[in-house]
Amino acid sequence: MKKLVLLVLTISCVSLVKAQDLNDLFISGLEDAERFANSYLAPVQEAGIYSISNGWYNTADAKPLGGFEISIIGNITGFNNKNDKKAFVLDPSEYDNLDFVDNPGQAREVSTALGDIENVIVFVEDETGLVREEFELPSGLAAEDFNFIPSGFIQASVGLIKGLEVKARFLPKINFDDDAEIGLFGAGVQYEFTKLLPADKVLPVAISAVIGYTNLTGEYDFTESLDVQGENQSIDASIKTWNFSAVVSTRKIPVINFYGGIGYITGQSDIDLNGTYVVTSGPFQQTYEDPFSVSQDASGVVASLGTKIKLGFFRLNAEYNISEFSTFTAGMSFGFR
Repeated sequence: MKKLVLLVLTISCVSLVKAQDLNDLFISGLEDAERFANSYLAPVQEAGIYSISNGWYNTADAKPLGGFEISIIGNITGFNNKNDKKAFVLDPSEYDNLDFVDNPGQAREVSTALGDIENVIVFVEDETGLVREEFELPSGLAAEDFNFIPSGFIQASVGLIKGLEVKARFLPKINFDDDAEIGLFGAGVQYEFTKLLPADKVLPVAISAVIGYTNLTGEYDFTESLDVQGENQSIDASIKTWNFSAVVSTRKIPVINFYGGIGYITGQSDIDLNGTYVVTSGPFQQTYEDPFSVSQDASGVVASLGTKIKLGFFRLNAEYNISEFSTFTAGMSFGFR
């Protein structure tokens, strides 16, 4: 099952998946596998949406015409205190074939892709009860001592006409072991309203609006490493997000300034399981073609508070974003204005 967490694990630069887990997934039948995958993956997809949505600004003071800044930005989205996202209730009555070995028929909590519940044994059997297969449900990232999801990218900002600044972010396609790759791109715009005021030059603060779009894609071809027979077996995944924010910052302090914002994040994460899978064990030995897709939406308010240090052409900034999945963001920049 952890094969389906590949995208987020790859984004996190973590290789925790086990090939045999996907085989276990299909033993229970396609409908049960898809139902379980949706519940298991939803929290990690939601965390990924919040993770890549941040880092669009480090001040409300828009750059003048020709001013620019190039930044390396990293995000760490924590979930250590998100117990409600680490587990979900699996009720066997909602599944066609899946049931617990201990206390069958009784609903209980099991791990999501973020969780740490281990040693949960389930079984499936045919109508006669003569063919039975038992296997262990997957745990999640916390069981591997990971309690955060990182993301990172390069971002560039350029000042245009008075008060208007455009932004672009990207992560060049990165290959892992010749069978997995990820890439990211995005675009944004910032407009400073205080530039419209006659007293703009003497105001101690700047106020801006920021809109940013981010698109992350990933692909993992595991045909050669999987123990399920078949061909062209791969995962295609994407996360698309929008960030709408109002930002205020100080701007008259020579070296260090402070900024904060309130915004709204919305996004969607999609994971497609592609290829042919021939299940040769258990009571439901079938062949599946492009078995299913898992999709998760997330949206919510985010509040940010940060500081920026300017040392000549170099700048450092750090901020904390409070939301459903809170994120710490840090950036290192080179700029001229």
